[in-house]
Amino acid sequence: MITIKTKEEIELMRKSGHLAAETLNYLEKLLKPGMSTLEVNNICHDFIISHGAIPAPLNYKGFPKSVCTSINQVVCHGIPTEKVKLKEGDILNVDVTTILGGYYGDTNKTFFIGKVKPEIIQLVNVTRECLDLAIAEVKPGARLGDIGAAIQEHAEKHGYSVVRDFCGHGIGKNFHEDPQILHFGKRGTGMALKEGMTFTIEPMINMGTYKCRVLEDGWTAVTLDGKHSAQFEHTLAVTSDGVEILTL
Repeated sequence: MITIKTKEEIELMRKSGHLAAETLNYLEKLLKPGMSTLEVNNICHDFIISHGAIPAPLNYKGFPKSVCTSINQVVCHGIPTEKVKLKEGDILNVDVTTILGGYYGDTNKTFFIGKVKPEIIQLVNVTRECLDLAIAEVKPGARLGDIGAAIQEHAEKHGYSVVRDFCGHGIGKNFHEDPQILHFGKRGTGMALKEGMTFTIEPMINMGTYKCRVLEDGWTAVTLDGKHSAQFEHTLAVTSDGVEILTL
């Protein structure tokens, strides 16, 4: 069931989304080699709580931390820990979701830790471009397949693959709502978008195979071939004539 949001609801989502974005902006200034992913988690947790919000991942279906921290070959849902330290040349995705005023804001970003190899920088840049191109497709009457196709076309043009096992999702008063937003697809297919729909687009782009496996912790997804993966995400609202990014 897809929930069409009112202008008042979208305003509340905008506030939550802005806080999620501000959390990543605050974190970015503090990231450095040697920092543990638990430190990353704690910085984000404290920032979110200090602004009167709740970190949505904490205890969500048993997830034990407040953000997801995914390094290099980790596709998504990495669990912060004191044991994992950031190293020069790593890429780190941090996925932040806030609950503020009863509404969710969900965003993530892939960061460079120190000096990163050019081929990895290209992967990250292309992944961000995939998200931007997908967002540009969003407007009333566009199809879900248009979003997936924009991502798939751009990623595959650069020799990368698109993860199939995870997708974007509707969002609002709930963390995950309908519809599912696939990051691959065929133009002109799928549900038509309507004003007031709110959802995330969050492509995961791999250097090698799109196939993943989930580790024994039940959360951490890694590339099957051990090659790098990158991801970016925004929460969006379909407007009367296009799209608004709510996580800015």
